[in-house]
Amino acid sequence: METSYKGNNKMLTGIVFGVLTYWLFSQTLLNVIPAVQADMGISLGALNTAISLTGLFSGMFIVAAGGISDRIGHKKVAMVGLVLNIIGSLCLILAQGTVLLIIGRVIQGFSAACIMPATIALVKAYYDGPDRQRALSYWSFGSWGGGGITSFAGGLIATSLGWRYIFVFSIIITLVSMFLIKDVPDSKTKQSQSSKFDVSGFIVFILVMVALNVVITRGADFGWTSPISLTLMAVTVIGGWVFLKIVTGKPNGFIDISVFKNKYFAGSTISNFLLNGVAGALIVANTYVQVARGYSSFQSGLLSLGYLICVLAMIRVGEKLLQKHGPRKPMILACILVITGISLMTLTFLPNLMYTIVVIIGFTIYGIGLGLYATPSTDTAIDNVPASKAGEAAGIYKMSSTLGGSFGLAISVAVYSAVETMGNLQVAASAGLIVNAVFALIALWSIMSTIPKGAVLKSMQNEPVTLKQRKAQ
Repeated sequence: METSYKGNNKMLTGIVFGVLTYWLFSQTLLNVIPAVQADMGISLGALNTAISLTGLFSGMFIVAAGGISDRIGHKKVAMVGLVLNIIGSLCLILAQGTVLLIIGRVIQGFSAACIMPATIALVKAYYDGPDRQRALSYWSFGSWGGGGITSFAGGLIATSLGWRYIFVFSIIITLVSMFLIKDVPDSKTKQSQSSKFDVSGFIVFILVMVALNVVITRGADFGWTSPISLTLMAVTVIGGWVFLKIVTGKPNGFIDISVFKNKYFAGSTISNFLLNGVAGALIVANTYVQVARGYSSFQSGLLSLGYLICVLAMIRVGEKLLQKHGPRKPMILACILVITGISLMTLTFLPNLMYTIVVIIGFTIYGIGLGLYATPSTDTAIDNVPASKAGEAAGIYKMSSTLGGSFGLAISVAVYSAVETMGNLQVAASAGLIVNAVFALIALWSIMSTIPKGAVLKSMQNEPVTLKQRKAQ
């Protein structure tokens, strides 16, 4: 769609507010689990399932929503997502039991599936060159910094007003976002072919994701060797194989596997999945200090204040390092810092004051790492795909975020809960945190094995061009 419109600060602020709504309805529940349990009288397993549903449904539908936004309009799909968040938030405000809680979380999953890829595509459509990298840095303030912002704000709101008021604020911010982007012209791209939606691949993908999520979150309750768990594992493995056969055998596969032939996109997306998985460290650390050490939700939120500040402060630093050194070096450094920060949090044998200091330092280092990673990863993934695939590629990239966060959260809590039954909360917390350190370690390996060395400049055709190649031209 041809337009002379150029992105401005008003548009960018609206996009950031829209992205923040995801974290307000996703991240904040992680910090107020004891309060929600006490208010609604539901088990940790049931609450964990409800919490993870947002990430699960977002991850399942985000690629489809991104592809649809390419066809009907990125702004239009973003607006639909914002309206869905209002509806989902109202469900949570009114929830008195698990039914409305789960419905609200599912609706919010659809909301995130619309908002995240559509807003990235809007940035790609209306910003170019260094302006785009700057815009993606601010988008990352909402996407990556959002976790820290809402961790602190959610704890403050829950302690002062009650956990339901978190979603009142979510609705207010959503309305502000809608107002700020209402005058932005819509953008959509011409498609090279008018192919039908891959229904079969989509259905198989949903079955695999649901089976995998249920076995991770409820496997301990069912029994890992029970018929239900074994059936779910079989559905996951066999369904995954069938899904790959379907999408590789169709020109319109639900996920365009061909984009992974680009090493920059592949490395960014895989590491993005894994580093979003370390979000489980937040729920394990927050739950542990509240249950075992008597912290309030606000006090536990204060522990991650350094994380919030450093994520926000280091995002622009990551942008500058990307421009000077390319994506590989800042992304590797980021993983090392995240591993270091989480490792400090595992020292649960320390007495209260000492552990509090160590956790604050750990969260701070963790935040520095994620801040450095955000812009290099997002820019490298999105700038290395054709404009006609902007929404779909953004959907795949953000699917890696949401599924990574969902499964990282589920696995962390599953390990924490399994060890907790043995009666040692310190060991349980350490075990849950070690899982997150392993995710970051694998992310480090994926970056080193996929993303080539050297700075990368992008051509107008979205093909990677190294500095050496550019000098030779």
